[in-house]
Amino acid sequence: MSGEDSVSLRPFNRHDARTLGLSALGGALEFYDFVVFVFFAKALGALFFPPGTEPWLAQLQVYGIFAAGYVARPLGGIVMAHFGDRLGRKRMFTLSVFMMSVPTLLIGLLPTYAQVGVLAPLLLLAMRLVQGIAVGGEVPGAWVFVAEHVPRRRVGIACATLTAGLTAGILIGSLLAAWINTSYTPDEVRAGIWRVPFVLGGVFGFIAVWLRRWLEETPVFVEMRERKLLARQLPVKQVLAAHRPAVLLSMLASWQLTAAIVVIVLLTPTLVQTSFGIGAATAFHGNSVATLALIAGCLAAGWAVDRFGVGRALLAGSLGLGVSAYALYGALVSGHHDQFVAWYALAGFCCGVTGVTPALMVAAFPPEVRFSGLSFSYNVAYAVFGGLTPPMIAWLSTSWGPMAPAHYVAFTCLVGMGVALQWLRQPVSR
Repeated sequence: MSGEDSVSLRPFNRHDARTLGLSALGGALEFYDFVVFVFFAKALGALFFPPGTEPWLAQLQVYGIFAAGYVARPLGGIVMAHFGDRLGRKRMFTLSVFMMSVPTLLIGLLPTYAQVGVLAPLLLLAMRLVQGIAVGGEVPGAWVFVAEHVPRRRVGIACATLTAGLTAGILIGSLLAAWINTSYTPDEVRAGIWRVPFVLGGVFGFIAVWLRRWLEETPVFVEMRERKLLARQLPVKQVLAAHRPAVLLSMLASWQLTAAIVVIVLLTPTLVQTSFGIGAATAFHGNSVATLALIAGCLAAGWAVDRFGVGRALLAGSLGLGVSAYALYGALVSGHHDQFVAWYALAGFCCGVTGVTPALMVAAFPPEVRFSGLSFSYNVAYAVFGGLTPPMIAWLSTSWGPMAPAHYVAFTCLVGMGVALQWLRQPVSR
């Protein structure tokens, strides 16, 4: 009997709950560090690029630096996953959060363009790249870590709980951004208040490092190590040689995930300000409500995975996300700005389909190469699709108008439905 089989036979217990709680809390603090950047894109664009730059160009440039964090994710993911499959899940799980906290703190201390000229955006880019490397190992490692700690019939809710924790990090950033934009004028924010969220993020990261010292290595990895079942070759090489169908489905599912998170959750607060004239405070208030709904949506998706299976949960969730994206942006185009928060909350809940994706990827790869398979698929997809999404949405909006974000999300939902149908037809065996 394999380590994974022995874990699957026991009931969910208090130790599992403690592991999920600590992992989700640490993930929330780290993911806050990664996403808070986008909530202050306007201030960063004004401060880190030459004075007189057109606002749209400055925003596009800072989105490019934001996207660079996604481009760097595969490097961190592949390296950390390699050692995660060879040396242990916990070590990489702790290292990634430390690597995130340092650059986040430093961003809050960086000089601006007015102080050091062109060096300012270069330093900002360097810090963002390190953040990308860190999160590239964090998110896949976290999903694998919690999935291998719980019985197999609870993998859906375990991965969804971790995803909800990561989402809580977005909520913390959104709430802080809403409070700052309500309490301070744009000039005051640019004068120095913008630094506060990044300094806090560094502190949050060090707290997450401390929390993870209480976690234990996964029983699946421990048994594989004792029975000498660990990958003997380069794990990612084995993945590409023997698990290509799993890689393809995982990457396509991750594409939909990037659309939900990047477009609906991260970009919408800025897009509704520039395209529909909604005030910053209202935009971030709506984002906070939507992100809270997303947490509930993730947990609902995890329950659906354990109850109905990956394929059915992904199919229903993809349909719901596409419809809700059109409802949100359609209401804004029609001038129903007073309904913004309500429709945004619905779209946020439907973004909970992202909670299905990690369960799909965990099921798609065998334990000995699971970290590498999941990390490679997820991070490469996020680097390509997540990294290109902000500038792509800005470009598409010039030809498709303000409905461009909804059209893009709906297209990825069709992709997600295709993945679900393929999974139902012939599930990828682990």
